[in-house]
Parts: sequence; C-alpha cells; structure tokens
Amino acid sequence: MKSYTDYIWMNTKNRYEIVNVTSEVENALAKSGIKEGICLVNAMHITASVFINDNESGLHEDFLKWVEKLAPYGVDKYKHNLTGEDNGDAHLKRTIMGREVVVAVTKGELDFGPWEQIFYGEFDGQRKKRILVKIIGE
Repeated sequence: MKSYTDYIWMNTKNRYEIVNVTSEVENALAKSGIKEGICLVNAMHITASVFINDNESGLHEDFLKWVEKLAPYGVDKYKHNLTGEDNGDAHLKRTIMGREVVVAVTKGELDFGPWEQIFYGEFDGQRKKRILVKIIGE
C-alpha cells in the first residue's frame, strides 16, 4: 500500500466563495501513481469546507444564500465574536457544508457519479489557507 500527500493552497478574493478544486485533486492523483484506493480531500481550516456537488453557478449562489440564512454574518450575533473575532458565522457554515470528502480511486481516476465534482467552500476568506489531499492505495 502506498500513500501520497499534497496540498492545494487557496487565497480567495472574497470573504465567501466556492471554488472548484477537482482538477487540482486530479493532478495530485496523477502524481501519486495510485490506481486503486481512496482520496481524501480536507479543508484544513475551521472556517472552510470541502464538499461534492454539481458545477453549476446558480447552485453555488444558492448554497451561499442558504448558509447565510442559517448562520448570518454579524459581529453581535455570536458569543465566539466576543473573543475579538468576527467569524462566528463562518464556523457554523463550515459545519453545515462539511469538513472533507472521500472519493474512490478506480483505474487511476476519481470514481465520481454523474455531475459530481469537488469544491472548496470559503466562509472567512481573503487570506492564505490550505487543503489536504491524501491518497492511499495501490
């Protein structure tokens, strides 16, 4: 069994943003040489998310509007913000959207269902963050 680790660095221009990282994950898989196994993609920051869904811009806007309704931005809304932070909403948004995904690797490719792709969801952006790509298999 082999393992391979890579990182995708992200610095979004907006506070809230959804970025398709499928091609970067596929590049890491190609570098790994692994043909059969699993690929973990993890947002390594507590105010960001990784999830799988459709690459459709209207849907991405819907996600951002939906999580904003569930956890609206506001310095005075969250006890976490009493520590001097202003990102209490981002922690909740990350929990809603998820921390990581695992995708099967079959014949050297990510084994997706129809329309599936991997996305990075940023909820407290405009600074450098990283995404872990960990691939294990044969």
